[in-house]
This record gives sequence, structure tokens and C-alpha cells, in this order.
Amino acid sequence: MTRVLVVDDEPQIVRALVINLKARKYEVDAAPDGATALQLAAARHPDVVVLDLGLPDMDGVEVIKGLRGWTRVPILVLSARHTSDEKVEALDAGADDYVTKPFGMDELLARLRAAVRRAEPVGAAEEGDVLIETEGFAVDLAAKKVHREGRDVRLTPTEWHLLEVLVRNTGRLVSQKQLLQEVWGPSYGTETNYLRVYMAQLRRKLETDPAHPRHFITEPGMGYRFER
Repeated sequence: MTRVLVVDDEPQIVRALVINLKARKYEVDAAPDGATALQLAAARHPDVVVLDLGLPDMDGVEVIKGLRGWTRVPILVLSARHTSDEKVEALDAGADDYVTKPFGMDELLARLRAAVRRAEPVGAAEEGDVLIETEGFAVDLAAKKVHREGRDVRLTPTEWHLLEVLVRNTGRLVSQKQLLQEVWGPSYGTETNYLRVYMAQLRRKLETDPAHPRHFITEPGMGYRFER
């Protein structure tokens, strides 16, 4: 059974989440602050964490950093903060996704299911799952090749590097800053126009309908996500 750790200091939100999650057969632990959350995570080893950033004892980003010191558990941030900078900070710290309050319960639960479902494929891609297949194309990480409709797709080194980072994080939202620094180098972090240009090229080469991408998803102001 999937165990969820809910971290929020608003009792009504915690109550709503606990009721909805338990109704769907999840096991649920709840923490009202960051210190309790870190203790519960260490003791109970949740399969996914739903985390509010505005906690009474510490910022939620510090909780993310504390968790990332020892676990890759999916972290779904739930927060009333709306600015892109704050969202990007949480993603750069290691969060996997971000839902802004007020939120729809159906959307939150869908994102939570996706985070749990994709936790294993991410690890598999990192540890030896070298062929990532979609309905339209296949990415061979070992051979550094992409096949579409029986043919090799010619990618530039930069296009390949960008694709590789996204594919190795299948289902996870990768921040603009992380992509820039991994593909172009540590001195880059704000040149988002680079990403727009190269993502457009990847979509044109790999998406069936580049104007309505299915696999290379943009999260405006935050980053990009690869979906199989």
C-alpha cells in the first residue's frame, strides 16, 4: 500500500487530504511543521511527500533539502506562493512537481499518482534502462541515438544532451536552471531563450504535432517535463 506524508499547518487542508487519500486506499501520515515532517519521513519511509512551503518552523525548501540529503522520494509541493522564482527555488532544491493553492483535489490526486508511478522508471533509466520508447520514437541512451519510423533522427550534440537530461528524469519537472547548467554549463542559469530554441527543434524532429506536444511539455516559467 502506498504511504503518503502530508506536511501542512492548515488543519482543514490536512483533513481534506487525509479523507480523500484514505478513501483511495492510501496510508497517510501528517505533519504540521518541518521538523516533524523530517522525523516522520525517516521513521515511516513514505512513498510520496505532499509538502506546503509555508511552515511555522522552517521554510519548505529546507525540508526538501533535508529529504534530498538521503532519499529520492517524490515530493509534490503544495503552496500559495505564485511567483516563478519561488517555484523554481523549490524545484532546484529537489521537488518533483508543484501545485498552487487553491487547488482542485482531482488534479492534486492525479499528480500524486503520476509521481508515485514514475518514481521507479526514473531510477530504472538511471541504472540501466537504456531504451526509452514512446509511441512515436525510441531513445537509445547507450548508443546515443534516436529512432523514429524506422530511421535514425539526426540530433546536434546540444539537442542530444538536452533530450538525455529530460529522458533520464521521465515524468519529473526539470527546472530551467537545472537544464541550462547541465547542458550548457554551471555559468549558465538565466539564458531561457536557449531552451526555447532547442526545445522547439526537438519537438519539430520528434513530436507528431510540434504545436501541440505530447512528450516535451512546458511548465511556463518553471521548466520542462518529458512524458512517455
